[in-house]
Amino acid sequence: MTGLWRAIGITHPPLDPRDLTLDPVGMNCPRDTTEMIAEDLRGMPVHRCPQCRGLWLDHDELSKLEATVASTEEERRATVTYAERASELKCPVCAKQMIVFDYRAHAVELDMCDDHGWWLDAGEDERVRQIIAERVSDLHHASDAEAGWRSFLGGLQRKKR
Repeated sequence: MTGLWRAIGITHPPLDPRDLTLDPVGMNCPRDTTEMIAEDLRGMPVHRCPQCRGLWLDHDELSKLEATVASTEEERRATVTYAERASELKCPVCAKQMIVFDYRAHAVELDMCDDHGWWLDAGEDERVRQIIAERVSDLHHASDAEAGWRSFLGGLQRKKR
């Protein structure tokens, strides 16, 4: 496994001990069955379909994709899967029927294999990053509003005295 990581330019393997699916041959796109190619996405090895431009992320790589947005782990912590239902796609690793869900309760449907990883259609990787950036911004605004409210209430209490 270490040789594969080095061959594609990754020097530190993931912390998750489950086997990765970055086998350079034999993984076909769950959308159109085109053979996928290994490529680098923001420092992560992924499989991309050259036809539909969808991509396969191993089980630990969705959180790594989210972490490419300036944020803390605490800011990214939240439920990821909403409204789970059967997907029309099969896992490109084990051929098991995947689950489709609304990512973080947004109108972005991702497909998931519990055992192997995530399927993102073309452009959904950037939408995931955008949702995380919006979440971080919203959390900062909420924190600022709460601090302003505390200050306002403190001023009212001082006027009462």
